[in-house]
Amino acid sequence: MNGRRSLRSRLTLLVATAVAVAIAVCAAVCWFIVRSELLDQMDRSLHGPKGPQGIEWIQQYCARGFPDRPLPFRFQPLQAIDAQGGRCVVGAPGVKVTSADRDLAAGPAGQEAIRNGTTEEGAEVRVLTRSVGSGLAVMESRTLTEFQSTLTTLAWILAGVAALGVLGATSAGLFVSRTALRPVGRLAEAVEHVARTEDLDTRLPVEGTDEIARLGTSFNAMTTALAGSRERQRRLIADAGHELRTPLTSLRTNIDLLLRSENAGRPLDPGPKRRLLNSLKAQFEEMSTLVGDLLQLSRSEDEHEPYVEVAFHDVVEAAVRRARLRAPDTSIEVELRPWYVHGDQAALERAVVNLLDNAVKFSGSGTTSEPVNGSRSSGTPGSTDDSQSSGAPGSTDGSRSIAEPGSGSGPATGLGGGSATGPVTVRLHDGELAVRDHGPGIPEDELPYVFDRFWRSSSARSMPGSGLGLAIVAQAVRDAGGEITLENAAGRGTRARVRLPGSSVRG
Repeated sequence: MNGRRSLRSRLTLLVATAVAVAIAVCAAVCWFIVRSELLDQMDRSLHGPKGPQGIEWIQQYCARGFPDRPLPFRFQPLQAIDAQGGRCVVGAPGVKVTSADRDLAAGPAGQEAIRNGTTEEGAEVRVLTRSVGSGLAVMESRTLTEFQSTLTTLAWILAGVAALGVLGATSAGLFVSRTALRPVGRLAEAVEHVARTEDLDTRLPVEGTDEIARLGTSFNAMTTALAGSRERQRRLIADAGHELRTPLTSLRTNIDLLLRSENAGRPLDPGPKRRLLNSLKAQFEEMSTLVGDLLQLSRSEDEHEPYVEVAFHDVVEAAVRRARLRAPDTSIEVELRPWYVHGDQAALERAVVNLLDNAVKFSGSGTTSEPVNGSRSSGTPGSTDDSQSSGAPGSTDGSRSIAEPGSGSGPATGLGGGSATGPVTVRLHDGELAVRDHGPGIPEDELPYVFDRFWRSSSARSMPGSGLGLAIVAQAVRDAGGEITLENAAGRGTRARVRLPGSSVRG
């Protein structure tokens, strides 16, 4: 044993101690109040009327030399004293005289004092000494035996009540602690069960809305989150293994073919060998991209560069330049207005690049433009928008509009199947980035899954990619405090909308 009490025993001890202290204080206060009241009653009886045994009677009794006559019934002990210490005792026993009593006798009439004293036999009494003038004082006493007996009896009664109160408080504290800590005990058992078996499906029954119920609800929420996290990790590992199996198998096959040709003394011709090496390089790049995407998705929310103010319009412009380098034959039309956000610039740029790569992949090439939010772009006749394309002078809203036509002059067949009818349009306005392609679109029943890891549309499963691009976009946008949606655009194609909190002015 480590000497540390359980929570239940400590709670019981705390309740019992608190009740014991409260009862002890109440008992002590009660005892002192009763004692004070009894003393007041005794003092009032000493000051009360004397009846036929007044001061004059005592003086006459003592002046006649103690006549041989009986004392009155229920006579209280009295004695007369002078300043020299002489005394006349009426009734027995006499009370011991002190110097204060003699000084009082020598003083003027009417002075008095009350004190505790003792008789010649040693009994404790309450004494009232009163000066009557002419160097005399009268002392009247009451025995304290009954007073002390009453206080002793009261003390025992209060002690018994206190003991019963402490015993009852201990029992009540034990009952309360058992009742109150029963849910905590179940929680402890559940935690021990989870630690022992790693069973994250364990749930606690929650009753009421008190703190214990909140604790149970929090535990259930925690196990649910852990179970979901473990399931996502398991699915990620399984999906990653599945996705890595194909490029690894292809790599091994090509390398085995190259080794067998070299070992057999029949090297490949330069043309096929070059194609084989190019294929190996492409497969290595594909696998490197997949591993990088997995690392990007596996990092936690606090594993990123410190957030700084980012010119999001510059990030989008840089991503557009990269997308044009990758797909020079695809027309990308851009209209950007200043927008400043707080986030990780590299993650945001990668997210925008992924959106553009996805749009370019499904759009193919073409020059036909389409109005965006009621405006016409790239010199379309009848344009009514105030903004002008190609950065023409006279633009006053701070926007940048750039049209990059593709090399084709007519409809092109998109990579997603079907012919593309327009370019990729990119627009940033009031913190909303809209990326529109003119591909085949996504079936409505598949839209809820587009941001899941490794999910790929049925129309894109024959195309290159790992299905992680949009998942990375969603994570980067969430980390920056924004939201993203993907929907089918009017006519054909899809439109991705990214909304990020920020401001149109720096700072």
